[in-house]
Amino acid sequence: MKTILVVEDNPDNMTLIEQILEDEGFCVLKAILAKDGIAMLKEESVDLILMDISLPEMNGLEATKIIKAEQTTKDIPVIALTAHAMKTDREEAMSAGCDDFFTKPIDEEKLLDTINKHLS
Repeated sequence: MKTILVVEDNPDNMTLIEQILEDEGFCVLKAILAKDGIAMLKEESVDLILMDISLPEMNGLEATKIIKAEQTTKDIPVIALTAHAMKTDREEAMSAGCDDFFTKPIDEEKLLDTINKHLS
């Protein structure tokens, strides 16, 4: 079973994503703050990370830079989740180390296609 870490501060989005992933048989780890997500990576084996960009305290791009700088976590695919759909937002996410970029509102089928592409 593949494990996905979801870092998302919006409870409605977290619930929706969790349901989608669990229905597909994924194990879901959840963090509301980026620092908590980063801490979980020291304890848990994770196959992929869904990272909200707009987070309190530390944003998802800063967190991704930290994850990609660590030898033990640099190869975990990070998919940025954002309500911001400007071309510059995508470029910023990719330059921070994100492996893909996904805009909200969440399209279940597209999200699963994106996840499966990075897990295969």
